[in-house]
Amino acid sequence: MVESEKITINMNVVDLGKVDLLVDQGFYSNRTDFIRTSIRNQLATHAAEVQEIVVRKSYVVGVMRLSHEDLVELEENHTRIDIKVVGLLILDNDIDIELAKRTIASVQVNGVWKASAELKNALSAL
Repeated sequence: MVESEKITINMNVVDLGKVDLLVDQGFYSNRTDFIRTSIRNQLATHAAEVQEIVVRKSYVVGVMRLSHEDLVELEENHTRIDIKVVGLLILDNDIDIELAKRTIASVQVNGVWKASAELKNALSAL
């Protein structure tokens, strides 16, 4: 199952009223349905631009998970990585901050980043 993230938006009262009118008339089942549909439509409109950015910038699209063992292997190969994720980045809780600093050159996440607060703080400064 794909994880979802809760967001909050602010709308002016007139726009919100228009959304409610469309919901009342049966175009959408509720406000959330309207917002999700609108977001999907905009993402579809800009799909080519998103794809070009992903290819040009070497992003991982989806879920990327790194374990302690993954970083040890990078270190053994004398490799540092730039992490660029559109979606979800998971850094396992057993990852040592110093090991992460030695193997991760930078982190950019467009979406959700799950890691310990200490590890996030240490890598955010890169």
